[in-house]
Amino acid sequence: MKKYLTKDDLLDVYIKGKQRGFDFILSKFQLKGSKRTVSAFNESAKSSANWWDIPYVRERWNKKISGNATKDHNSFLVEDILKGQKNLCVLSLGSGESTHEMKLAKSSIFKNITCLDLSDYRMTEARKTADSRGIKNMEFICANIYEHDFGATKYDYVLFNASLHHFDEIKSFIPQKIIPILKENGGLIMNEYVGATRLQFDKEQIKAVNKALKIVPKKYKKRFKTKLYKNNFSGSGVWRMIMADPSECVDSKMIMPTLHQYFNTQIEKPYGGNILANALKDIAHHFYELNDEKKQVLDELFAFEDEYLKNSDSDFVFGVYQLKK
Repeated sequence: MKKYLTKDDLLDVYIKGKQRGFDFILSKFQLKGSKRTVSAFNESAKSSANWWDIPYVRERWNKKISGNATKDHNSFLVEDILKGQKNLCVLSLGSGESTHEMKLAKSSIFKNITCLDLSDYRMTEARKTADSRGIKNMEFICANIYEHDFGATKYDYVLFNASLHHFDEIKSFIPQKIIPILKENGGLIMNEYVGATRLQFDKEQIKAVNKALKIVPKKYKKRFKTKLYKNNFSGSGVWRMIMADPSECVDSKMIMPTLHQYFNTQIEKPYGGNILANALKDIAHHFYELNDEKKQVLDELFAFEDEYLKNSDSDFVFGVYQLKK
């Protein structure tokens, strides 16, 4: 059942104002949805406490994806999955500042990596970074995929790194927009949120997140750049989701069934996030640097999520897929 407004929605307005400035809040009152989407990824996005910025969390992902805490999904992709291939042409959609793509571009297996994103700010920053690093096998396009003409260009792989969940009508988007720009033996690579659409988590998941929050000592519950403590999680309402970023998780629940319909699975690695993403939102900054106590808290949260995942599909998945013939 959809929730249109929650307690967390009201809190989030205040918290985002403190973290990212109230100009950011005002940007959400633009009538055009695409402008609200772009504003979600402006420079102020760096002023947030994100669970994915916790090094120990990233080590957990690495173990679940590559089996090695020090090998991330990019290295795993190049060294294990695409090993032996060469002259690959890749299109990354919604690439943002393209940090992941720049890591991939270092490998000789890629002839060219094209990055396309709706945010002019992020494409400009990405281009500057690539130029400063002397990266020659990348190009950057600020455009809307629904309007961009690829002409006769075909790609070996289309890459989505935390971007596929921003596309609507996945059942038609994949066959109509992605498959036509792939080569005959082309594929899709993703590192994605594939959980509940519009973050409309069921009661059991919300209950589990609140139970997990009890593991965290009060001193680590103070929300980033505020005097507020995170003692409860009620989830997101649909209205806030649409106001904040109308593209956020707009049809995420359809990602996995659609990929399985049109692609064969080469590798698929679920790595959780159902509990951690929600429990650590706004308090992740406490865990960027660890002591023994903080490490123990995270270990307990990890164990709690692993137990939860025994009976639930993972909210985040890394996968490589090949077109069905």
